[in-house]
Amino acid sequence: MTRRTPLAALAVLAVTSLAACGGGDADPAAYPEDDITIVVPFAAGGPTDTVTRLIAEPMAEELGQQIVVQNVEGAGGTVAAGQVADEDPDGYQVLMHHIGMSTAPALYPDLEYSPLEDFKTIGLVTEVPMTIVARKDFEPETLEELVTYVGENADTVTLANAGVGAASQLCGLLIEEAVGVDLTEVPYDGTGPALTDLVGGQVDFMCDQTTNTTGQILSGDIKGYAVTTPEPVEALPDLPTTAEAGLPEVEVSVWHGLYVPADTPDEVVEKLTDALAVALTDQNVIDQMADLGTTPVAEDQATPDAHTAKLEEQIDSWTPIIEEAGVTGE
Repeated sequence: MTRRTPLAALAVLAVTSLAACGGGDADPAAYPEDDITIVVPFAAGGPTDTVTRLIAEPMAEELGQQIVVQNVEGAGGTVAAGQVADEDPDGYQVLMHHIGMSTAPALYPDLEYSPLEDFKTIGLVTEVPMTIVARKDFEPETLEELVTYVGENADTVTLANAGVGAASQLCGLLIEEAVGVDLTEVPYDGTGPALTDLVGGQVDFMCDQTTNTTGQILSGDIKGYAVTTPEPVEALPDLPTTAEAGLPEVEVSVWHGLYVPADTPDEVVEKLTDALAVALTDQNVIDQMADLGTTPVAEDQATPDAHTAKLEEQIDSWTPIIEEAGVTGE
């Protein structure tokens, strides 16, 4: 016993010393040494999920580690955001979120995290136009006819969305305000399942991103009325803008960006930002985004500074609109 006790003590001392020196902590200079998870706040197959999976492969190649996409649904994206905010700030848990990151503070007064204080931004990814679409046998043929029909049949028309705070819900809110009606909203856990029901005729119409609707519109599976951006979308040449079609009040695009917990080392943030920049110049990503009716952001927008500025501007823009409408996620 007397001969073994010093060895045991040395073993304990070695473990204690290693922990004291930070041996159990990740080394930012060596990042990444393991798989990275990008958490998506909405259902698999939806537009945010699609954008994430497009950039994940070239980012993984640049970083030299696999990137796993995890879908964590619920409460307009706040469940996923809260999960990532509470993760170790080591760069292995990354959040992909869209416009909902800027609307959450107004929609959820008791929000357990601050978009500006509890995260560091990595960079913007893409700004996706939205489309106003309907089941293929819905009576109105144009946006003008849709406005008239909705105004006359508000009690029976169903408006699908991905839940409170989702981009589809915000776009629908703008339509209701512009037309002056309150419609029966049908919330889903993501626009992926909502679009499935729209194709199946279970709901009447909805707003959704071009990344989710372009193929369905072109195939005739759903009816397209307009795009919600000032400029037409090249992939959907037959769709007017909402301004051209007589509904200029409805103008919204869905910007996406990557986030990590606030205390993540700057060196890790820089590596993720660099990998994002590489992904956004990947020709396959550019081509596939074009097919989906969007484009990667410009190089100067795929940075933490530009991303933070966008987040601040959008919080300031959406907060009064949401508060005036009296919409809440609680």
